Amino acid sequence: METLQAAKEEEALVAFTLVVPELRNVLVREAERLSIPYVDIMGPMIDGLAKLYNTEPKGQPGLIHRLDDEYFRKVEAIEFAVKYDDGRDPRGILRADVVLIGVSRTSKTPLSMYLAHKRLKVANVPLMPEVEPPEELFLIPPSKCIGLVIDPNQLNNIRRERLKALGLTANANYASMSRILQELDYAEQVIKRVGCPRIDVSNKAVEETASIILELLKKGAE
Repeated sequence: METLQAAKEEEALVAFTLVVPELRNVLVREAERLSIPYVDIMGPMIDGLAKLYNTEPKGQPGLIHRLDDEYFRKVEAIEFAVKYDDGRDPRGILRADVVLIGVSRTSKTPLSMYLAHKRLKVANVPLMPEVEPPEELFLIPPSKCIGLVIDPNQLNNIRRERLKALGLTANANYASMSRILQELDYAEQVIKRVGCPRIDVSNKAVEETASIILELLKKGAE
């Protein structure tokens, strides 16, 4: 209680935030014994919330800081996903917790953002027959990479709608079945070369695919 003694000598006011009831009671008792003015900043609020919700407080210091740490890890993961989206910088592949690969419109970006909210650093790389996949893709453990594939008919519909949304003709090569089959065949070849798990995202919601990815990563870490 050296702080209280110093406060008495300096005729100071003691303000404190203690969530552990026993410590709070000891400090209040000693402050009153020494006739030191004090302000319990958190006590009345904690007691009021306890009565309002009829719930006993945890009484564990540092919980708010743990929440802050989780928040900042989430922000960091989201920033990572944005920075290394769509193969912008292959260096992110080596730093990522998981790398998603697949042809255009296989939900790579939505999945990256969803997993980032789970505090995972995600990079994603589009696969195109005309572009050799980055060498970094073959330097990471295969278990950290996920290949995304999709039914060609569904991909055809998705791409046609995408072109319409952009005000372009739905007959562009991007949405042609021959082009789609060529891309999917190339993607399968790359996935086999990498030796990574493969997920068919056809008719799957982002949340469903993300759940499968999380399970695969969990098994890969065991």
